[in-house]
Amino acid sequence: MSASLGLRRPTILVADDSPQNIELLSKVLGQDYRIKVATSGDKALAIAYSEDPPDLILLDIMMPDLSGHEVCRRIKANPDRRRIPVIFVTAMSTVEDESLGLSLGAVDYITKPISPPLVQARVRTHLALYDQARELERMVAQRTSELVATRQQIIRRLGRAAEFKDNETGNHVIRMSHIARLVAQQAGLGPESVQLLFQTAAMHDVGKIGVPDQILLKPGPLNPEERKIVRQHPQIGADIIGKHDNELLATARTIALTHHERWDGAGYPQGLKGEQIPLFGRIVAIADVFDALMNRRPYKEAMSASQALAVMAEERGGAFDPTLLDCFFQQQFEILRIMDLYADERGTVAEMAS
Repeated sequence: MSASLGLRRPTILVADDSPQNIELLSKVLGQDYRIKVATSGDKALAIAYSEDPPDLILLDIMMPDLSGHEVCRRIKANPDRRRIPVIFVTAMSTVEDESLGLSLGAVDYITKPISPPLVQARVRTHLALYDQARELERMVAQRTSELVATRQQIIRRLGRAAEFKDNETGNHVIRMSHIARLVAQQAGLGPESVQLLFQTAAMHDVGKIGVPDQILLKPGPLNPEERKIVRQHPQIGADIIGKHDNELLATARTIALTHHERWDGAGYPQGLKGEQIPLFGRIVAIADVFDALMNRRPYKEAMSASQALAVMAEERGGAFDPTLLDCFFQQQFEILRIMDLYADERGTVAEMAS
């Protein structure tokens, strides 16, 4: 057993609808491991998604509600749980069955009736591999943290540089990034997804760099030609960021391109509608508009919180995804705290910290 797991007994989730099979596997493994049990696919997922997830899952295929195949598929689709090794333990013994199980992301396939020494050996092996993988990930993360931090700072600085064109403090990108984070958390996104959104939301308006100052800073309403130019900034932002395989930059590009799309299809630049709009674009749209409503701009005065919230509510199903807007309102008190904490009147974030 490795050092990192040596401080505690690893947890094995046994998911099987047969009490006899659960009892047998618990007896075979119980001396060396903590055992959790689930008699259905739904219960297996609940344990896997809990705050104390298992280190390995032994999964039957034929179960009530969700099959083992569907349970495995959902676990492997979840960024926060996909690394948990899954071993199918089943009476389905054809080559096709085994091939399907492995194609879904399982690390091994054991057929019933089980051989206790075989189960013990396979579990021991895959726990060791999982532990080694986690240690390797930790080492890689440690070595690349400086590079990642540098990328994040560049993204945030570029976002703030764009915002300084029509906002004296640049605090808009700080506020709306926090608002987007709160909405995403309320919507049930996992911590990795929430952090990715928080890191990239600041780049939403980087395309403003390509909009002439006389238009961006014009007091009062824009004429049709000026509006046409302003509406180019999402595409300009996407072009500035460019297309990349890197997840951070790819996400920043998506947000820059889609944060002015509307749920009803009347947005720009692509006129996307409903769930055609990427999730992060829908979330950032809510955060961006609310902050803009509550703060002064060259073309408008600031609204009160009650006025801004009323405008947001009117756009439910219009500008905004109704489900995500509900998440926004469920977090409204924390959002208003963020608005006060990073208010433009307090100066820049750097000035507040000094």
